[in-house]
Amino acid sequence: MLGLLKEKRLFGDAFWVLFGQLASAAALLAGTRILTEQVSPEVYGQVALLNGFVALGVAVFSYPFIFTGMRLLPECFNNEERTALFAVVFRLVALSTGLAIVLLMFGGLAYSYIVEGDITLFVLTGILLAVTVRRELGVQLLIGGRRQRSASLWQTGDSILRPLLAISLVIWAGQKAEWVLLGYILASLISNTVGSFVQNTKPGKSRRPNLVRHFKTDVWAYALPLIPMELIFWLNGLGDRYVIGYFMTAAEVGLYAATYLIINEAFNRSAMVLLRLFQPIYFQSCAINQTKEGFRILWLWIGCVVALGVVGVVLLLVTKDWVAALVLAQSYHSAVVLMPAIAVGCTLHSLGTVVSQPLLAKKKTRLLLLGRASGVVTAAITIPLMVQTFGLLGAALANPIYFGVEALVLAMLAKPWQPIHQKKSEVIASSVEEKTSSSGNMVLSKG
Repeated sequence: MLGLLKEKRLFGDAFWVLFGQLASAAALLAGTRILTEQVSPEVYGQVALLNGFVALGVAVFSYPFIFTGMRLLPECFNNEERTALFAVVFRLVALSTGLAIVLLMFGGLAYSYIVEGDITLFVLTGILLAVTVRRELGVQLLIGGRRQRSASLWQTGDSILRPLLAISLVIWAGQKAEWVLLGYILASLISNTVGSFVQNTKPGKSRRPNLVRHFKTDVWAYALPLIPMELIFWLNGLGDRYVIGYFMTAAEVGLYAATYLIINEAFNRSAMVLLRLFQPIYFQSCAINQTKEGFRILWLWIGCVVALGVVGVVLLLVTKDWVAALVLAQSYHSAVVLMPAIAVGCTLHSLGTVVSQPLLAKKKTRLLLLGRASGVVTAAITIPLMVQTFGLLGAALANPIYFGVEALVLAMLAKPWQPIHQKKSEVIASSVEEKTSSSGNMVLSKG
């Protein structure tokens, strides 16, 4: 009976994860198609570069704490521990995001002084960073609690509203990057307001300050190695557009960013469905030492990623011209040649993410950092050389090289072909800690 209930919940989670990803992807693709009709590649390139700063702020300053909260949530045995964990995560995310915005403003002032430009774009980018972090915090904590329906509805609402409001403002006020950013901000403000009621998770105050201090130590220990790792992830995912902007122009950045967005959405959304479905279950299995179950889930996950990647690349090779005509304006069609190489890179990146999960489950984030570093070092070498030699095509061809190296190194470090085994002493300690926690003492399993 218990197994039947688990399978029923798994299928329910899968439905809502799939619904959220498909609805979000459809909204983004439709929005991109209309937006590329309304703005030139140069304006789109400006928005892409500024959105890159938002992604940097989320990835480096906020997401390590958000992800840590999601990872530690299954190890909370009661509401008081969850309240303490949420309080720590909310506070660290707020402080780190504030620091990111301050740094962005200083950078915007310096840039505006050098080129005698307007700082308005950077102010809007800072606001967009704040509302984006709030969305990610809410959605990821809902996922960590396996509330996939609420998470999917929040994400889908934001994905629909962003292009809708951005396009509306561009049509009403003209082709400017400011209107696109303002549309994104208003959309996230609306979705965050609604989502906060759905989430019903407030940081609150714990009655035991020592419990908060304990979680703060755990969160920092887990999140600290993730900060440089997320910087590496950002460099691998978005650094190429800044190299293109340096060697070429904002218009070329717009062509590359629009094409990359389409392919990345198609492949990474599929991988994200699998991530949101399997990762919470995998972490829970590892947390309670269900070795065989965790090993089975991981390899089912790996098989799904490989199968989806191969099928996707083959389909794209056959239909890339049709895809470009469907989702991009005519002025962007010259970048269709970039699509296959980007698709292979996205597949290898997804594979690297899943084979590295044992490192996260065992909390070996420093080894994960080493694997990610191999990718960024390869990218730092290959992207400038390829862009200088082959232009935009070179940037696309570099994707499979550095993501392939990264996936290989991560696999060698994580050894996904070996089940995760805890030492007998660790299992006994985990059992003792669970009993102690249930009696009211401040103890958590270290996994």
